[in-house]
Amino acid sequence: MRISGAEAVIRCLLEEGVNLVYGYPGGAIMPVYDELYKFREELHHVLVRHEQGATHAAQGFARATGKVGVAIATSGPGATNLVTGIADAQIDSTPLVCITGQVGKHLLGSDAFQETDIISISTPVTKWNYQITEAHEIPEVIAKAFYIAKSGRPGPVLIDITKNAQFDELDFSYKKCTGIRSYIPKPTLKIEQVKAAAAIINGAKKPMIVFGQGIILGEAEAELKAIIEKTGIPAAWTILGLSALPTDHPLNVGMVGMHGNYAPNVLTNECDVLIALGMRFDDRVTGNLDTYAKQAKIIHFEIDPAEVDKNVKTDVAVLGDVKETLAALLPLVDSKTHESWHNEFKAKYEIELDAVISEELKPKKEGISMGEAIEMINKHSKGDAIMVSDVGQHQMFTCRYSKFNSTKSNITSGGLGTMGFALPAAIGAKMGRPDREVVAIIGDGGFQMTIQELGTIFQTQVPVKIVVLNNEFLGMVRQWQQLFFDKRYASTEMINPNFIAIAEGYYIKAKKVTKREDLDAAVAEMMASKESYFLEVLVEKENNVFPMIPTGASVSDIRLS
Repeated sequence: MRISGAEAVIRCLLEEGVNLVYGYPGGAIMPVYDELYKFREELHHVLVRHEQGATHAAQGFARATGKVGVAIATSGPGATNLVTGIADAQIDSTPLVCITGQVGKHLLGSDAFQETDIISISTPVTKWNYQITEAHEIPEVIAKAFYIAKSGRPGPVLIDITKNAQFDELDFSYKKCTGIRSYIPKPTLKIEQVKAAAAIINGAKKPMIVFGQGIILGEAEAELKAIIEKTGIPAAWTILGLSALPTDHPLNVGMVGMHGNYAPNVLTNECDVLIALGMRFDDRVTGNLDTYAKQAKIIHFEIDPAEVDKNVKTDVAVLGDVKETLAALLPLVDSKTHESWHNEFKAKYEIELDAVISEELKPKKEGISMGEAIEMINKHSKGDAIMVSDVGQHQMFTCRYSKFNSTKSNITSGGLGTMGFALPAAIGAKMGRPDREVVAIIGDGGFQMTIQELGTIFQTQVPVKIVVLNNEFLGMVRQWQQLFFDKRYASTEMINPNFIAIAEGYYIKAKKVTKREDLDAAVAEMMASKESYFLEVLVEKENNVFPMIPTGASVSDIRLS
């Protein structure tokens, strides 16, 4: 079949099972958009309002579905506007394929109109990238792109296609990529490593599991549940691991990290064995590495060899796909309950409940707290919603207090901490999972970074629920200024516009809540709506999120106030 390179791009996407892409057209990618128009019945294109929104929407789609998200942009500023979302996807292991147009091959290096070297720019933040300058390269390169993005530890891939390659013709055939000689996506399971891990676990008196997003990416939720239920080991989670285990599971002991729960953080430095499953010992989890779990033997289940011993020295590293390695571990571990050890977690939870949680969820102050807003959403979602949070205080409150019954329910920007992530990511999540309720929780600062994506919601009529928790501050920065900079609130107070008028300007139903007694009915109305809905909740201006581990402090030096 003799076709143009541009048509080949579309046919390659269809061969990979793609039926939804996010993007923004421009001169250097126009041939591909012309073919998109011809194939619009088979491949739905969502016009975002900014290219950054395309990558975040593709991320939300990927995180909610487990599939590869696809974003398309033109050259120059179109391509560079993708970079923040690509970097976010790289550090959070999200599978994306981003396709950019480029000036013609004969113009490369000439500083032509809208030419940027996006290959060099994106190299540090992609799993792989490649510039196509000849039409015949398109099928093989795109097949490799999807294989690399999804296999092993997932990540973003960028394919840059010159304009001549889009116009020129090729004899088209497509073969999915199933392997690349120089690329080993997952290490071979070594049963001796699993046996060594099992021996340490079986001898432990105070074992503790910390699981991360690797459980979700590896679809190992059932294996995780089976392991903890057999061994009786308390299990804590990173913010990207949240929802891999139901929130109300009796062995779920909460979140670790800077704003995590008191018990799992403090007891990290008291356990005798720490079992890390699909997590990378991020600095927000470990605090001061010089004091992190020094008393414990460390077992690390990990698919990426580069993460082993990078931050925390392990006693046993079990390399491989976590679904396979946990399945191999299960018959080797002993059945136990560790009742006295669990009682230590329960006792420390009571301390946190008294010092932090009760006041946050049932405040005595006049103003609404972020925690009670999340709790009200729990009431009406019954733990079945996908919660997409932005970055800041509201993100930590969302992760701390949201209730989840099923996996792939917590979508947030973890490693990069990208303000503006939530609104477009919620669009992608809802389009990927139209059967589930999707609620975006956003601060007044982050909301204004991608506020234009309300236009995408209006045009597509995607029924996303948007909650802006408005404290008229860049709240997390303000909290640090209060605690560590003598309340010098430098450039953190927000003078905000009329958010309700803006939402209504996009023909989205909107409501503002300023009083506690109105919150329940407003959330109920929002959750019952079959259309998109914008809810602004005016919350306490100087409400801080605790517990908190200050930067550089030990996890056992966690502050409750």
